[in-house]
Amino acid sequence: MRLAPVVITASLLLMAACTDSDAKSTASESVGTDAVDVAAATLAPADTSSADTPADTLAPELARATFTVQPGTEQVAVLGAGPGTEITVARNDAELASGTVDEQGSLLFRDLEPGDGYVLASDTETSDVFSVADPADHPDSSFFANQPLLPAGGFGYITARDGTTLSANVVLPGPVEDGPYPTVVEYSGYAPSNPGDATFAGIYTTLGFAYVGVNMRGSGCSGGSFRYFETVQSLDGYDVIEAVAAQPWVQGNTVGMVGISYPGISQLFVAATRPPNLSAITPLSVLDDSSRSTLYPGGILNTGFAVNWTRERQESAAVYGQGWSKDMADSGDDRCADNQLLRLQNPDLLQEIEDNPFYSPEVGDSIAPISFVDRIEVPVFIAGAWQDEQTGGHFPVMLDRFTGAPELYVTLVNGVHTESLSPPVMQRYVEFLQLYVAEQVPDLTAAGTIASVLVPGLYGVTDIPAFTNRFDGMSYDEALAAFAEEPQVRLLVEQGGSTGYAPGTPVPLFTREFSAWPIPEAETTSWYLGQGGLLTSDAPVDAGSDEYVADPDAIADTYYEGNGSDIWRADVTYDWPALADGTGLGFVSEPFTEDVFIAGSGSVDLWIASSTDDTDLEVTVTEVRPDGTEVYVQSGWLRASHRALDDDESTELRPVQTHLEADAAPLLAGEFTLARVELFPFAHPFRAGSSLRLTIDAPGGNRPVWVFDTIADGETVTVAHGGDTASEIVLSVIPGVDVPDDAPPACGSLRAQPCRAWVPASNADDFTRRSGKTGG
Repeated sequence: MRLAPVVITASLLLMAACTDSDAKSTASESVGTDAVDVAAATLAPADTSSADTPADTLAPELARATFTVQPGTEQVAVLGAGPGTEITVARNDAELASGTVDEQGSLLFRDLEPGDGYVLASDTETSDVFSVADPADHPDSSFFANQPLLPAGGFGYITARDGTTLSANVVLPGPVEDGPYPTVVEYSGYAPSNPGDATFAGIYTTLGFAYVGVNMRGSGCSGGSFRYFETVQSLDGYDVIEAVAAQPWVQGNTVGMVGISYPGISQLFVAATRPPNLSAITPLSVLDDSSRSTLYPGGILNTGFAVNWTRERQESAAVYGQGWSKDMADSGDDRCADNQLLRLQNPDLLQEIEDNPFYSPEVGDSIAPISFVDRIEVPVFIAGAWQDEQTGGHFPVMLDRFTGAPELYVTLVNGVHTESLSPPVMQRYVEFLQLYVAEQVPDLTAAGTIASVLVPGLYGVTDIPAFTNRFDGMSYDEALAAFAEEPQVRLLVEQGGSTGYAPGTPVPLFTREFSAWPIPEAETTSWYLGQGGLLTSDAPVDAGSDEYVADPDAIADTYYEGNGSDIWRADVTYDWPALADGTGLGFVSEPFTEDVFIAGSGSVDLWIASSTDDTDLEVTVTEVRPDGTEVYVQSGWLRASHRALDDDESTELRPVQTHLEADAAPLLAGEFTLARVELFPFAHPFRAGSSLRLTIDAPGGNRPVWVFDTIADGETVTVAHGGDTASEIVLSVIPGVDVPDDAPPACGSLRAQPCRAWVPASNADDFTRRSGKTGG
């Protein structure tokens, strides 16, 4: 196979996988006001008895509407109306909402209850009665079979059930006559259908797969209005899968889904709609909860990556927000031009974030994959990193929710957002695609060729382990059975510290496998905060306390400053300063006498008081080594007023806050209050001679790219320990894990785990600080 299509650099991958850096054209450019040419075949409502009732029967004094009405699932669009016209949507004579037609002649009503009896009317015109579709009602298979064929290689459109057309780019691995080919779909609001960028297509065609990149509605050349993962976007994904599967060049008329980050997350939403011809999904570097794990971790707004990403998506979804779509329209693609008509109906997502500092189940649950991945009924391969600087690394908490998936394969690793593309992940990933989508015995020859281009561009190194064809000589059934018998969960441990490779190379020092996550063998273990900055295995009998000033100005926003893709390189440089005196607390265990392997979520249970009625907490776990260096492991966050727990979801190892406005409560002056801070999941070995350290401070300085809109403003925070207010850190210790005898990886070599000289915190007693003994 030729690798010529695979032109991969770090900057291109950043554009395709993590942000849309496509040049923006001004949203004020005119795109015309002609109505979208919608398909005649649309989803039939359950009851259409009144669907063709003429306007003059309902309101004889009004003329028949000249604007186009496009009903959909839970919404209806108006196209070709007079700008500035006020239009009302009513149902059974009850007015529900009204709006003003925008300068492009369009208006969109969202969140409509499915059913019959709807009508749109202005002061002078009224539509026929129409129905709003229910999300549970899917088109008959003939709807997809009768669509115009996608090009056998090239750019085209897929028609969704409401008539919206979605731009798609098809890239085949060879001549159409040599097919049919195993096929994969990438679906997102980035630019997967851009015919001028075959970056990701080249990866899959080199592996022998046909690739179909599809833009979500409201992005690129696709029609419709954009809103982050609203119901209709997921249903569009269902329609995409079924339309692609119906193509004659698709092997077996089934398709898989691929993609990292945004197109990885989209797979979870689409698979939950259960398209009949979806064979498998491979979500990489995803999130479990859009709001609570990434946008508002611990109830604190992430104004770094999360808000910036939302801003980029909003700009990208504007009229010709993706420059390539303007090029398509200018070159004569009238459909692409017409498909911009609803873009001014996009909601202001940034304003919605600002207006909703608390969790709303009505909105948040629908965009939290943890709430619906149990509906996924196809094999799943999922991978990601604990310290992911973008999506955050919290996703493992939903792994036990994939109860409907017949097979689930998990790879977890320390590192950054692109770790799920690293060679040790790629081998198993490609094997999964070849087994479950292509239905063939895995052959990693082409994957090795891809890695030889991908790895230098992403990570800045060239030396990596060779891929092995470990199923050679087996039949397909034998290979599938052997793969399925392997443990479900693989932990790639100390990625970047493998001996024989340059520091930071995305190769683990060792790998361990387990049957499930959370790991069944785990032992819940506590260390208690004590006097002098010590962590002890027994709770101190005597009560004590330490205090710090929550001063975000004394803390850097992040420990990484630089180009977005440079953070993925093996030679990345971090600036991770120690706590400034008085701005945080540190507690350190005695050196371990034997290796301790910790893997799972954690809880930092703090009895706190504050000089104000609220404060933001950041907790961080590190390893202090015998040589006096300190290695970052993981962090967690909590706004103290958000401390109320969801008792049904919380466990000893994982506190789950409700983040509901009704549950918010201030801290009471002069009283210690228990605040349980969730520590994001991680896996890390603490070798004999090393110590476990916990630091507590205001948010900032312990996470790259994430920045927090903290309320910390110089308040004094007191943390109690011992007696009736025994603060503790509760972690998941895995017994019997064989940690290699090698010396620990060099300081700074572990991926996304910066290293610095250990400086005891100001709460360590004078003897500890002078002697350098463990404490603080």
